[in-house]
Amino acid sequence: MHDHRRLGRELELFDTDPLMGAGLPYWLPDGAVVRHVLEEYVREVERAAGYRHVYSPVLGKRELYEISGHWSHYGDDMFPPMRLGGEEVVLRPSLCPHHALIYRSRSHSYRELPLRIAELGGMYRSELSGVLGGLTRVRSIQLNDAHIFCTPEQAVAEARAALDLIRRAYDDLGIRASRYRLSLPGDSGKYVPDPELWRRATALLEEVLDGVDHESVEGEAAFYGPKIDVQITDPAGRESTLSTVQIDFHQPERFDLHYIGPDGGKHRPVMVHRSIIGSVERAVAHLIEAHGGAFPVWLAPVQLVVLPVAEAQEERAHELVRRAEARGIRAELSGPGHGTLGARVRAARLVPYQAVIGEREADADCAAVRLRDGRRPGVVPVGELLERIAARSGDRGAELWAAA
Repeated sequence: MHDHRRLGRELELFDTDPLMGAGLPYWLPDGAVVRHVLEEYVREVERAAGYRHVYSPVLGKRELYEISGHWSHYGDDMFPPMRLGGEEVVLRPSLCPHHALIYRSRSHSYRELPLRIAELGGMYRSELSGVLGGLTRVRSIQLNDAHIFCTPEQAVAEARAALDLIRRAYDDLGIRASRYRLSLPGDSGKYVPDPELWRRATALLEEVLDGVDHESVEGEAAFYGPKIDVQITDPAGRESTLSTVQIDFHQPERFDLHYIGPDGGKHRPVMVHRSIIGSVERAVAHLIEAHGGAFPVWLAPVQLVVLPVAEAQEERAHELVRRAEARGIRAELSGPGHGTLGARVRAARLVPYQAVIGEREADADCAAVRLRDGRRPGVVPVGELLERIAARSGDRGAELWAAA
């Protein structure tokens, strides 16, 4: 069983320091590579699905969150306001109010809808010290968030498309959902008191989930509306939410959002909230545990380690690293100064590809290839090796060495 807190530190992916504070991890170089590749993957998938990316500030005036409802319904999870002159500003607990303002900044015709706005943005939550742990519960969060502004007739199709994006991402990441949950309001006073809002949004999400095996759970909704939670389970059997899809009638009304319909009149859009991988922190934590640190080829911090047998082959090994990097392959050299060949092979056990270069391989511009799964395809021309690695990384396939 893998614990991402232990393994993440052993692999030098992330760490913490008491001077930075609890729940505020920092990313080491290899962890930063994983995070960067994951974030770029999300942006690529979103662009292909018609999303436009924006940036918005991590601060907002208290009044913004009073309008959105966060201040009254979510205030316990927010950091205290800071005074700037005569104003109070808050570290944002959510991106959706900012995106509502971005939508409101321009007039929109029904012909522009659905309008899909996405951001990988920072937000902050005042988690209690007792619940903080590794990357799964943190106070500084990088969220993969998006909001789709659409007509009521478009909401179900947009939410279904969001679920399809989530499924595709899980396939590419080599993880799986343990179940789908329709999260409904409970009896507490933390939910917006608008029965008709809840009825309409719940009916639409039930339509989205038609044919999808799921269960309904009360007390797990967002304060402004029901949501579909895509649940994951860690190796210890603990369940958590990674991805969500929500349908929101509340904030479009609170921010007085509208579009001009074919009749020339103003109409209220629906706001579909959607996160493919949730927070980057929780996603990486789950990837570490699900793969035991042996990330898929396209996500691995080092994809190829080059192992010269002796110092005489180091120049050839350096050349191979340079050629790999020119192909966009993340490669490193581990020379004789790092120990015996056996020790270096063991140290690189989680790297997908190992290229051993002895005297014969150096003379023939080849490498003796070892795979992470224990297979040894044998001596392979360097050009073919790099072509195979680039292909596996490009198609995000799970197979390390497909048949020629």
